[in-house]
Amino acid sequence: MTAQFTVQHTLGERIALAVEGAHRTEVLSYVYRPDPEPYESRKPYAHPVRTIGGRLVSGYRPNDHRWHKGLQMTASHLSEQNFWGGNSYIHGRGYQRVPERVGWMRHDGFPTVEAAGERVTVAEDLTWINNGGQEWARERRTLTAHSADPEAGTWALDWSIHLTNVRGEPLRFGSPTTAGREMAGYTGLQWRGPRDFTGARVLTPAGVGTDQGTMGTPAAEAPWLALTSAHDDVDAHSTLVFAHAPENLGPDAVHPSHWFVRAEPVPVVAFSWAFFEEFELPPGESFDYRYRVLVADGALDVADVERALARHRW
Repeated sequence: MTAQFTVQHTLGERIALAVEGAHRTEVLSYVYRPDPEPYESRKPYAHPVRTIGGRLVSGYRPNDHRWHKGLQMTASHLSEQNFWGGNSYIHGRGYQRVPERVGWMRHDGFPTVEAAGERVTVAEDLTWINNGGQEWARERRTLTAHSADPEAGTWALDWSIHLTNVRGEPLRFGSPTTAGREMAGYTGLQWRGPRDFTGARVLTPAGVGTDQGTMGTPAAEAPWLALTSAHDDVDAHSTLVFAHAPENLGPDAVHPSHWFVRAEPVPVVAFSWAFFEEFELPPGESFDYRYRVLVADGALDVADVERALARHRW
């Protein structure tokens, strides 16, 4: 049976979602008050993210990458600005600390917060601002939590982006790989896992794989990817499933997506929208992507993932 969500809004700071049942569990906190460090690219993020069983499945400001914050929308290379945070990869020079390249995202408001019991939808307006203070893009972001099933131990989060170029000249989206670093195509919606997920098992529709073997796989060949791992302080496993909406994979998609995935040395997944090639967004034009993250208690296998995704049609 599908469980109810409740919403708590701490004005000016965060929106928290909880699943109600025999045990109430806060499963997501969406923080829209920017963290104070500009070098980390101040922008909203989702953390902590938890399973219905209460297992933490997101990481925040780990000592290896302080700008990794749960689940967040990023752009590592955008017209020579960095909306990912931290060091910037520069062709021929490697990673460099270039604070003047780091942009940020301004929260402009929540036009929609709808809580209908079994489904919660939060729409947010944001502005992407370069380091010099120029407004480059307007974004309508929508997060929808749904399908909380305490018996199965699963709930789903849909995350969509509608982004419009307001700069007055083309915006060029790329990645460290398009700047010259091999197999480092991270950009787009990114998840950082807790240390429990270091060495996690990687699953795709093709079966059990490895992070190195899966890195750079076209989303058209693997529309979903999952990581499953044991936790440290409890006898429990959790699984995160990352899935593309069908329209991301069709001929109308703005640019083909590929998977960025690491289980070692740090657990990271990104729905990379510019892994191997840059793409341009002309002035005044927009693009859309839609993603799903399925959060599950237990160690799901490929068949389990396929069944869970089939229960939650787009």
